[in-house]
Amino acid sequence: MSVGGSGRIVIEIAPDMKRELHAALSRDGQTLKRWFVIRAEEYIRNSKQLSMFDTQQENTANQTNSSKGK
Repeated sequence: MSVGGSGRIVIEIAPDMKRELHAALSRDGQTLKRWFVIRAEEYIRNSKQLSMFDTQQENTANQTNSSKGK
């Protein structure tokens, strides 16, 4: 999938899934755009927290391995 400079995101899904998703969101009073933005923000926020944790974990492992070699 190409990544352009515009703010548009285009994905292709099965027509049945699209209908079901729009119906479920409509029942909840949501739009696809709002639902997606909320989920995207949540994913980005969580991935930043995980990457910070992973870096700390990796540094700890590297320090442990280097002290074993002494």
